[in-house]
Amino acid sequence: MKKNPQQRIEELRGLIREHDHKYHVLAQPSITDFEYDQLINELIRLEKENPQLITPDSPTQRVGSDLTKEFKPVQHKIPMLSLSNTYSEEELYDFDRRIRESLPKNEIPEYVCELKIDGLSVSLRYINGKLNVAATRGDGTTGEEVTNNIKTIRAVPLIIKKPLSIKMKLAEFEVRGEVFMEVEAFNRLNEERELKCRILK
Repeated sequence: MKKNPQQRIEELRGLIREHDHKYHVLAQPSITDFEYDQLINELIRLEKENPQLITPDSPTQRVGSDLTKEFKPVQHKIPMLSLSNTYSEEELYDFDRRIRESLPKNEIPEYVCELKIDGLSVSLRYINGKLNVAATRGDGTTGEEVTNNIKTIRAVPLIIKKPLSIKMKLAEFEVRGEVFMEVEAFNRLNEERELKCRILK
């Protein structure tokens, strides 16, 4: 029995999101690039035939020629603060003292130390599980909207489905982190650009 366009579109979106997660987040692709492209092309064709079914969170809306050139200001609901630098052992002990003083009596803090990744700080705001707006840190109070640019990063989900174990409603929440490019990916990008320049010459 042939599925109606809406059913097939939803099925394709689900499959593409699953494969994006496997490839870009888990680094465990389960289909070939050709098979992935076939899914994308079918979705593009069905959405062209049924434009009323296109939604902002569709995988086809990730990459396009409409990357943001002028950034609109975005007010952070909660300030995006930056980390302070510490240059001496004395300052570390002072930090620990302030933490302990802010905790209830007899509660002992635990610390996790890891290398700091210095990239572009961003805040991703999701409303009802869908990416609504992405913004840079800016001055901590006001940042710049980079939603369309962030959509080009396939490791960033456009839609988040709540696990069955979570009963609460995902009305609105923010995810904050650093956008960065690994050296390997950066070198690969430069090689591709160099190859394109040679072809154009």
